Amino acid sequence: MSDAVDFLVRRDDFRTTRFAASDAASFAPANGQALLRIDRFAFTANNVTYAAAGDLLNYWSFFPAEAGWGRIPVWGFADVVASCCVGVSEGARFYGYYPMSTHLVVEPVDAGAAGFRDGAKHRSAMAAAYNQYRNTAQDPGLLAGGEDAQMILQPLFITAFLIDDFLAASGFFGARAVVLSSASSKTAIGLAFQLSQREGVEVIGLTSPRNAAFVAGLGCYHRVLPYGELATLDAGRPAIFVDMAGNGEVQSAVHRHFGANLVHSCSVGMTHWERGKRESDLPGAKPSFFFAPTQLRQRFRDWGSAGFQERVGRAFGAFVQITERSLRVVHGHRADVERVYRDTLEGRTAPDEGHVLSLHER
Repeated sequence: MSDAVDFLVRRDDFRTTRFAASDAASFAPANGQALLRIDRFAFTANNVTYAAAGDLLNYWSFFPAEAGWGRIPVWGFADVVASCCVGVSEGARFYGYYPMSTHLVVEPVDAGAAGFRDGAKHRSAMAAAYNQYRNTAQDPGLLAGGEDAQMILQPLFITAFLIDDFLAASGFFGARAVVLSSASSKTAIGLAFQLSQREGVEVIGLTSPRNAAFVAGLGCYHRVLPYGELATLDAGRPAIFVDMAGNGEVQSAVHRHFGANLVHSCSVGMTHWERGKRESDLPGAKPSFFFAPTQLRQRFRDWGSAGFQERVGRAFGAFVQITERSLRVVHGHRADVERVYRDTLEGRTAPDEGHVLSLHER
């Protein structure tokens, strides 16, 4: 197999995958372009959400592939191997949003010491947060946990930080109980960590029976329940539902249990991607989708970029300290990619594992 490859997924059948040879490694950048060698990236349930919402939120459009196939976006690190762009030097290392590939051609704009933005035409309409590439030599975020923690946890934690911020700014819609599905997911854990520091807010995690002990041991949740024990919750007080699972049956059960006392319901993830069929006209608040870049833009306006980075960096540093006790980083190479992908797709990965992969040979 060629040294330069893409990992492709059928957009209409996520269980059908293949490796495709790419000529990107021999690509000679034109003026204003740079060739990046993708060193390694994290793969979590969040990346399955990118696939499941690929058409709805245009995630497939970031890194186009041949008709019918897609390259799932991931967060990782890459090195510049060739550059015809001022401000982007060969040998520089960048953290950002990449495809499951060995190489990526970018068109850097606004390049400076801190990094650049990919100005490729097909990405111009995408959320700006996904188009930024940060120079690791200038990135203070790497001080908290190193590259592994940054890849595995930081993108998910930023989403969690923004959900917590949104709920707090909304006065928790008058509720003091927040129910999270897929409570073992890393985004849910990050949100539970943030919420647990709010005075008077009870954080309740719903999870599978096999993950209940792990979730309870994290110390972020006040209560942890298997999905089948939802009925034990007090339905007489106002509550918020944050849906990380995307499971239509769970969503319906939560709405019907709390009824009019469910004052806010937001969908974030799709870890239960095959059970996504939703009921309409559910009791309680109408479900809405939480799109993190929207809240991010608001806080950039309110706090400025530096102010936001300072706040999230401080919170992330505290979060990393608790995950160091509960997370095992598992590294893999090309031979491991398909297995990890399938295990994550089918929900077989252990909640205490964080996978860092490379499409390069060992």
